[in-house]
Parts: sequence; C-alpha cells; structure tokens
Amino acid sequence: MVEVKFEQISPADFFYRNRDIAGFSSPARSLYMSIRELVENSLDACEVGRILPEVSIELSLEGTVGDSANEIYRLVVRDNGIGVDGEYIPKAFGTILFGSKYGFKQSRGTFGVGGTMALLHGQITTNRPFRVISSRGGAKIYEYELMIDIVANEPRIIEKKVHENKDNWRGTIIDFTLEADYSTSRSKIIEYLKMTSLINPHANISFIDPKGRFYFFRRFTNEVPEPPKEAKPHPLGVDAETVSRMAADTKTRTVLRMLIEEFQRVGEKTALDVLKLAGIDPQTSPSELTHEQIAQLVGVLRSYKGFRAPDTSSLSPVGSSFLEAGVKALLRPEFHSVVQRPPSSYSGIPFIVEVAVAWGGAITPSEDILLYRFANKIPLLYDERADVSWKVISEKIDWAAYKVPKLAPLAVITSICSPKIPYKTVGKEAIADRPEIERELTLAIRESARHLRNYLSRLERREAVIKRLNIYAKYLPKIAKFSAELADREPPEIKGLLKKIGVTDDMLKEAERSEAQEAEQIS
Repeated sequence: MVEVKFEQISPADFFYRNRDIAGFSSPARSLYMSIRELVENSLDACEVGRILPEVSIELSLEGTVGDSANEIYRLVVRDNGIGVDGEYIPKAFGTILFGSKYGFKQSRGTFGVGGTMALLHGQITTNRPFRVISSRGGAKIYEYELMIDIVANEPRIIEKKVHENKDNWRGTIIDFTLEADYSTSRSKIIEYLKMTSLINPHANISFIDPKGRFYFFRRFTNEVPEPPKEAKPHPLGVDAETVSRMAADTKTRTVLRMLIEEFQRVGEKTALDVLKLAGIDPQTSPSELTHEQIAQLVGVLRSYKGFRAPDTSSLSPVGSSFLEAGVKALLRPEFHSVVQRPPSSYSGIPFIVEVAVAWGGAITPSEDILLYRFANKIPLLYDERADVSWKVISEKIDWAAYKVPKLAPLAVITSICSPKIPYKTVGKEAIADRPEIERELTLAIRESARHLRNYLSRLERREAVIKRLNIYAKYLPKIAKFSAELADREPPEIKGLLKKIGVTDDMLKEAERSEAQEAEQIS
C-alpha cells in the first residue's frame, strides 16, 4: 500500500516554494519587482496622510554569490509617509499576508505579499537580515534588524534599537540585500519610475544606480489627491462565505439590521424586499441563519435589480488634471485628450476608467500604438498583450476611421481604479477582460480618438491651405511678371495682394529659393 504524506505549509513557505507566481522569477525580474513593490508601499503611505511624496531609491553593488557570476546588491528605499508604529514593524515586514490593505478600498497593494516578498527574496538569496527604520513623527524612531521564519511565517528579531527623534522625522526606510541582475533590468526600472512619475505627478522620485548615475523625476503639481475611504461591501459582489462571516461577526440582532448596516446603500425597504424574496423572517438572528438560508439569501442578493449603484468613495482616480500634467510633462505631445468615464461596476465592485490619447511631440512614430497601462496608479510593464487594454486598442478600435495612419506618433494611456482590480496573476501585470471594464475602456478611447480625429482634420485643412498658398507664392509673381512683359509695362507690386490672401514672407522666400534651384538645375 502506497503511503501518502500530508503536510501543512505557511504562506511564507508557499511563496518561498512558488516565487514565480508573485513575479520573482529571475534575478532581473526580482530586482524590478522589489523596487516596484517598495515604491508603491511608499506612495500608499504618503497618500493616506495626504503628504507630497518624497521617495528615494539607492542601489549599490555589494559583491557576487560565492564563485558564481550572480551579483549581490544592496537596495535602500526611503519615504516620508505616515510611518509604522514600532510595535507593528516586525509583523508588517516579517509576515506574509499581514498588512493594512485588506479593507474595501482602493490601494496599490492588493494581497499583502509584495513588500514582504521582496524582503523574503533577499533573505532567500543572500541569507542576510534586513533592516527597517520607521517613525510616525513622534518622540521615537524605531530600528529593527529582522529575518523571516519561513516555516512559521513569523518575524525573527535580530536586533531592536530605539532612537530619539530630535528632528520630528516621519517616514520609513527599508534596507536589505538581494541577488539581482541590474544590467538586464535597468531599462525596465527606469521606465517604471518614469511611468510612476507620469501617473503620480505630485511625487518627487529619485534613483541612484550602482554606477552612481542619478535619476530624478520631479513633481509637476503640488496638489495632493484625495485618498480613498473604507467602504462596506456592495450586496451584488458578495458570496456565501462573505455572508457567513458577516452573520458570525455582526453586532446587529436581526438579519434585517444586518443587511442595512453591514452593506452599502441598502435601506429598510430594499432589505425587507430581499428577505421576502429569500423567504427569511426579518427578525431572525444572524447567528441562527442556516446554510440553506444563507445560500438562498446570496442567490437573491446577486440577482436583485433594485440595488443602487456602488459607493465610489472607496476610489481615488488619477484625475483629469493630474493625468494631463503627467502626459504633458513626460510625453510633450503636440496634441492630447484626457477622458474620465463616470463610475461603473462589475459584480458590485466599483471602478473608474481614465484614458488619455497623445499625438506627436516626444512620441516616436511607429506601426504599433504606444500603450501605457496603469491600475490603481501602478504602471504595468509586462504581459501587455494579455491585458484588456491591448485587446481594446488592437481589436475594438478602427484607428483608420479616426484618420490615424499606419505609421503614427500615437500613445494611448489607460488607467483603471478599483478596490479590487481583476488581475490575471498575483504578479499584477495584466488585467482580465471583464465585459464591463472592456466596455468602459472602449467608450473612453473612442471619445478621445474623436478629439484626435478633429485635430488631425484641422491639420489636413491647414496643410491644404498652406499647399495652396505656396502655389500662389510660386506662380502669382511669375504671372504678374510675364503679363507685364507682354503688355510692355512695369510689373505690378503684388506683395500686398499676396499678404491679403495669407501668403507670408517666408513662403515667398521659399518660392524664390525653389525657383533658383530649378534654374540652377536647368543650367
């Protein structure tokens, strides 16, 4: 008889064994992911406190891994965010799936994995502890040297120090080593920081690379975006497990009050209507609901058509002015159009789509449209063709109908904000093609494309006028000259007439140069 061994592993052990699914698949990708996750944590920490972000990244070469060619780097990320309470620092940075981002509101982080996963990767590849320094601006600064107990998914404190905070400093510093490949990942890291600056134009971001090169992405606005607020779940987006937990944890005494107080935008009339359809007495205690009643209630919640649209206070979109500032600063286009769609929802989860279309300027003409994708203000640089935005611009939009030629200096920027972005993988690089999101993206891009078509039409008309005036500038002086010779008279002064119809001095000079070149070729 074959003996089967069963065992239970911790979340830290799971991600230790399956680093690829979190995006830590190679030394180059792991370095990119580490910088990305820690920068996003820093931006979130600033956004919560409505602080203008100051984020700095320093990467230095420490040596090689044994006799191999793999390199060890030291990565230090500093921010001026709200900081972390000293008692929570070990758990917050030394435990996988422990964090502050599990509530129903928009945040850059989603799973409570990314930042800690970067530190875990560093520990796995170098077997060195990591250092965290943080203060909330009070009298003390807390400094910890930590490692992660992978089997127990717990922090192991190597050393703890408490410093006097004489300057009232506030923020967090993460300092650790990791095996990495900077030469391969450099272009992606720079592109990531550039795109992060585009979508967060209120942030100052600096980066010093291992060769001492300094990159600075300065803020273009001092306005701070409104942070998202915690919201209750919408009844359309719940399942049986959510309702079971709600029934067990609620402090309300009746299922009627539970529906009103634990869900968003559910009034007494709506709650009574739902319970009547589910066949449940409104005065039933939530703790007394049976499995069958919960299943029946969830079925009614998902199919009921009388709920109001989800609350959007849990969202913090980029905003038209912020997106426009970023596009103008980094792409310097000749033309741009920014569109923000009204809030929508999928499965009871609210989302907002924002789109910008940019033409010319610093954009290099190409047969492929330049696509910049963002989700909750995070640049998405990998798996582009698996993303819903790529599907829309390549399959849903007929660019020829908007006067866009095959070789065009065109960029499309898409931004999706939601408490729950439907990523395809834990690595958060591609968004699934949910019909509701696809529809909103299509409508937004078409609206921006119409504005682009109007601009290109004006260019065509202007070019046609200039071409016609150039013909006048070239031939009217000749007609006047030859007509005067035939009539044996002095050539008339026609510059005034030419200026009246729009011919400029530059056009006349260009016509004279062209005539001189033709004469030279004939001779």
